[in-house]
Amino acid sequence: MDALTLATTIVKKLTRSGYIAYFAGGWVRDYVMGHPSEDIDIATNASPSEIMDLFPNTMLVGLAFGVVIVIVEGHQFEVATFRKDLNYLDGRRPQSIELSATPFEDASRRDFTINGMFYDPLEATIHDFIHGREDIQKGIIRTIGNPHERFLEDRLRMLRAFRFAARFGFSIDLDKQQAIKENAEYLFPAVAAERVWQEFNKMSAYPRFDQAIVDMHRLGLLVVIFPEVKNLHLNDLRHLVQSYHHFPANVPTILYLMELFPHRSLEEKIEISKRLKAANRDIKLLEFFNELEKTVQRDQKEQKIDKQKWAHLFAHPDCQLCLSLLAARDSGDKDAKILNRYRQLFQEIKTHVDRIKEGKPLISAAFLQQQGIKPGKQMGLLLKEAEKIVINEQLQQPELVLQKLTNHPSWKEAQ
Repeated sequence: MDALTLATTIVKKLTRSGYIAYFAGGWVRDYVMGHPSEDIDIATNASPSEIMDLFPNTMLVGLAFGVVIVIVEGHQFEVATFRKDLNYLDGRRPQSIELSATPFEDASRRDFTINGMFYDPLEATIHDFIHGREDIQKGIIRTIGNPHERFLEDRLRMLRAFRFAARFGFSIDLDKQQAIKENAEYLFPAVAAERVWQEFNKMSAYPRFDQAIVDMHRLGLLVVIFPEVKNLHLNDLRHLVQSYHHFPANVPTILYLMELFPHRSLEEKIEISKRLKAANRDIKLLEFFNELEKTVQRDQKEQKIDKQKWAHLFAHPDCQLCLSLLAARDSGDKDAKILNRYRQLFQEIKTHVDRIKEGKPLISAAFLQQQGIKPGKQMGLLLKEAEKIVINEQLQQPELVLQKLTNHPSWKEAQ
């Protein structure tokens, strides 16, 4: 059965046992907007122990917050007891909670009105105590209750507001914007850098990520995360992010964010990335992108192309994506001259690129040994020279390469 049907059976069993149970949160929001998903959470007035008594296959993952995972036919559903959150002290999580709350009280402790609705799948009825549907119709992100209190309770909510705005193309309510502006400086240390990175990763997948970045800077949150943009004018930032819409699909978040620091060195960009707790793969990608960008700049300056260098660049799995990003940045046109130029070059040297990927050079160390060349430094020089000859002169026969290689100064020294 599909997730919706299975989740409905959970609600039905809870209801027949005398409890209240609804779908809650993000699924309801997406359903109202016409984007139903399979990520369904359930809220109920049953206690965790009562939930576990009703369902034989469960995992208790958050007793302190009244959360149980119910597993049905391999699907996992988070079933949480209605609660009130009490005494936020660290700017992220409540120090204590009170279970046995009403649906209204449970809705009232949530972050934004669009996330505070419930859906009864048995009656096909939406329970909206906090005017979430009205805000969806208006296209507004609005906190439930006092925005200053909501943001100080959980300071990550400031970033989440921008994420939802970027995802749905909504605007943040003016009072909430002011609250973000007044509370932005308190983001750290309450919110861990890893959580900020997670929010950016989610946000970058949405069509209005550029606007979210601009609004974050306008309201003083971006500079808290990246002090490096302290003196960056809003219009200059708009210029930096205007190419986001032209970026190829699946551009890693780290490449989006590094567009904010065009004049920073690779070392500084790596330091920023590490501060955000980006993965090692992201760091390696930054290093490759920097190498690619410098090679393109050198080609343009010297008006010549090092085919051997490009064969190794093309062999990198992210090369085409990074080239597309460069083209989008320069002109917003994926068929820009820069991209076409290297597409043609790739086709020209594709055979050599494939050899590099496969680790099967035309002239190998074993082949040179057969010619009487001893292993060592001179052999290494000859292997590099052989690859250069093969790629630059587009040779396919080892014998032709060998003829040219015997004239290299290292040949006699290596024998």
